Amino acid sequence: MVAPVKKNDRKTVYIEDLTHDGNGVAKIDGYPLFIQGALPEETVEVHVLKTLKNYGFAKIVDIVIESPDRVKAPCIYFGKCGGCQLQHLSYEGQLKWKESMVRNVMKRIGKIDAPVLPVKGMQDPWNYRNKSQIPFSMTETGPIAGFYKSKSHEIVDMERCLIQVSEADAMMANLKKELMDIGLQPYNEASQQGMLRHVVVRKGRATGEVMVVLVTNKHKFPQKDAAISLIQKLVPNVTSIVQNVNIEKTNVILGNETVTLWGKDFIEDTIGGVRFEISARSFYQVNPIQTEVLYKQALDYAQLTGNERVIDAYCGIGTISLFLAQKAKSVMGVEIVEQAIEDAKRNSDLNGFTNTYFEAGPAEEVIPRWYADGKEADVLVVDPPRKGCDEALLTTIIEQKPKRVVYVSCNPGTLARDLRVLEDGGYKTVEIQPVDMFPQTTHCEAVAWLELA
Repeated sequence: MVAPVKKNDRKTVYIEDLTHDGNGVAKIDGYPLFIQGALPEETVEVHVLKTLKNYGFAKIVDIVIESPDRVKAPCIYFGKCGGCQLQHLSYEGQLKWKESMVRNVMKRIGKIDAPVLPVKGMQDPWNYRNKSQIPFSMTETGPIAGFYKSKSHEIVDMERCLIQVSEADAMMANLKKELMDIGLQPYNEASQQGMLRHVVVRKGRATGEVMVVLVTNKHKFPQKDAAISLIQKLVPNVTSIVQNVNIEKTNVILGNETVTLWGKDFIEDTIGGVRFEISARSFYQVNPIQTEVLYKQALDYAQLTGNERVIDAYCGIGTISLFLAQKAKSVMGVEIVEQAIEDAKRNSDLNGFTNTYFEAGPAEEVIPRWYADGKEADVLVVDPPRKGCDEALLTTIIEQKPKRVVYVSCNPGTLARDLRVLEDGGYKTVEIQPVDMFPQTTHCEAVAWLELA
């Protein structure tokens, strides 16, 4: 394709949609232009910045016709920090776009014609994140902390984030001001010098318990006592202070070694009447209010009467498993991460469940063995990572033929792909319920209900 525009052209274009990272999409003779800050149904004048063979980039010069859903972003860092992409779109507009996005992805990628229901959103779509991972760094002007610019490792120095809890704000805004006083040098990614790489803050919404994790570049921590006192001053309700050691040259935040410096090894939270112990490295959904909505939806689609045997693939620390165990005859969870399985067993015991069983290993290997041993499932639940289900697991599902499948997805694209495989293998998608777990961002989760045709 020969681009119908060239660099530095000025064009007036109509915005048809948004990309997965929140850029407006306009087309000139079929040629896509991606425009940061533009919203669907707007007409904008743009300055073309760059053209490639199949698409180009442009910036807004003037908004000719404004979307009725456009609002002023309340965060002063919006457009610099890469954490949020949709603060300039009203929350009603965000939910409307996410519903359309999920529906379009189902049709385009999966050729799925099941009904997509309106997105279940939040009453208050702010300050919902119960976990924040804050990078620290040392610059020529002193310590900085905040979040990364979009598609970069450049930290935007920040004092406040409107989607995280106040305890994380206290660490981000105030800890960096006092670090040097206690001799705790922030990490410099380029030179690999310095001590403090990240601060992770976790909070139990139901309990109010707070964990602060200091991710360090060294095992020895001579400033330990001073750091504990400083955190206790900045976060009076802290119940756990932990050191995590990461000495690798990597973008992965947490290392493999964790030491409790003060307080408990974990914090507790409760979702839908189920208690969970959350350690520094536990996977736990970051929006507890919407997690309950998401898991209740999965429970509704499972249609449990108390007589069903359920298998939960990708069970993690047992969050969905224990929701299901309240209504199922039995729940068997499988997860490849051994520590997560230990957490799941502990959380099951914590709640007094006697109808659960957890095993570590690849789901596509463990589940066929369970079936061979006569441990068949009436309902199978999957909650895979963003890459979707392993192909071998989809084959296993099709071969073992549980009568009902509930698919909890954090990526509509891979959900559509996997639903296509399952439908070709004999299942029918009944309906899909999107749930907004991440307001102000382009991310959307969804729960799909499938029946054996």
